[in-house]
Amino acid sequence: MNRKTMVLTAAAGLLTPALAACGTASGGGAGSAAIVVGTTDRFEAADFAPAPFDPAYAYDAGAWNILRQTVQTLMHTPRGGGQPVPEAASACRFTDSGNESYRCTLRPGLKFASGDPLTAKDVKFSIDRVLAIKDENGPSSLLSTLDNVEVKGEDTVIFHLKTPDATFPFKLSTPAAGIVSEKNYDAKKLREGFAVDGSGPYTMKAEVKENRLVRAVFSKNPHYKGDIKLQNDKVELRTYPDSPAMGKALTDGKIHMVSRTLSPAQITELSANPPKGVKLVPMPGLEIRYIGFNTDAPVVKDKAVRQALAAAVDRSALISKVYGKSAQPLYSLVPTSVTGHVNSFYNKYGDGNTPKAAALLKEAGIKTPVKLTLHYTTDHYGDGTAAEFEALKAQLNATQLFDITVQGSEWADFRPKQKKGDHAAYGLGWFPDYPDADNFLAPFLEQDNFLGTPYANNAVRTRLLPESRRAVDRNVAAPAITEMQDIVAEDVPVLPLWQGKQYVAARDGITGVEWSVNAISDLQLWELGRGVSG
Repeated sequence: MNRKTMVLTAAAGLLTPALAACGTASGGGAGSAAIVVGTTDRFEAADFAPAPFDPAYAYDAGAWNILRQTVQTLMHTPRGGGQPVPEAASACRFTDSGNESYRCTLRPGLKFASGDPLTAKDVKFSIDRVLAIKDENGPSSLLSTLDNVEVKGEDTVIFHLKTPDATFPFKLSTPAAGIVSEKNYDAKKLREGFAVDGSGPYTMKAEVKENRLVRAVFSKNPHYKGDIKLQNDKVELRTYPDSPAMGKALTDGKIHMVSRTLSPAQITELSANPPKGVKLVPMPGLEIRYIGFNTDAPVVKDKAVRQALAAAVDRSALISKVYGKSAQPLYSLVPTSVTGHVNSFYNKYGDGNTPKAAALLKEAGIKTPVKLTLHYTTDHYGDGTAAEFEALKAQLNATQLFDITVQGSEWADFRPKQKKGDHAAYGLGWFPDYPDADNFLAPFLEQDNFLGTPYANNAVRTRLLPESRRAVDRNVAAPAITEMQDIVAEDVPVLPLWQGKQYVAARDGITGVEWSVNAISDLQLWELGRGVSG
């Protein structure tokens, strides 16, 4: 996803972590000491990302996990997944047969963490603000089908849509629709820095060093009213420079759980030889990885080059070499477990099909080997990324059809250059905003898309995306969703590689671990408690 940021002074009064003895049971409820969770997500404030936790700016999985603890949305994904259910709202529904008008009624007595009342006007202010700021790295594209927001009294909000959109309830469950107060957020300007204020289950205090968040302490919000049931009073999120450092903190008993991101080697080791008092918990996942293309760049402008790459890549060999049990091959932008998925790339190219790749290049009159640099980010998707791109390089060069080099750079440098079109081919990941095929297609194919790609397909934008959004029953939308996947396989503006599986590791005595991360990688810290576990 993205970022941008400014220089920030360290927060006053750095926090002292409150650690409980790991592996002991102190009752199933909350205790005074924090449950400590590790992450390798990086949160920084610099020129490329001035407002990492502003809902009008934040559009990456790590930042959204901060917001999901602190900023309420009208809807949210329930504990076991599935269709969104009311959160700050008491009820929401489409009020017309065409799915163009969506009405929500707020829960009574809602308040921000400050104690100030939260009304329908705050909902309208928050949504209008995201659309007014329309940050190029932000999530405003998720609200592209929204025409205007109408307020009825103190507790009713009506969303009028430009076109039918059965996925709109999902969009209201994302931090793009997070509710904030006009007192703390400017209507037309980002809130720079790490502060975040909302009405969610927790308040958050940040410890900052050298313009990076190193620790966030989430404390139970006494004014919270919503659908979430908290199993603790306090959780601390600590950042680590890499997976080995985070893993050592877990085995040394300095933290209670690790979430994002365990390395493939750690997952293999923890599966076979878990340290005493530590358990590895597998979970369903919808993370995908892919190669994106600047389709205007001369080296990949001819789609035959992109098609040949799609044919030549051997996903199974790549996963076996680098990721092992933590990934599976993916032959579409839409993951295998999402309604509407088809194996479009496999159907068209197979896997590791060098003869097919050679024939495509020959037919197009393209001289081989094709020289191409694959760019990747060194610090955003975990420790396996560099090895993955070295393996891709070796695979493609072995075909003698390509002369591949790879180049890694930090996210702060990589993402702005990718957005500007400086990279002809680049590796990115996608953590879905909501578990629907629309969210694996629209962000890459519609206007003002996440990639900033020059690629545009008229049939997708004017017919298929609108058609797919009309159906509340997503099985009814399957023909349009299938056609879009087949178009992507034909034109190859992106090349899907693999779908991730999620793992977390935790110490004994921490309960709720199996619910702490859902299928779309939302961190649900409120599920963690103390008691007898595993």
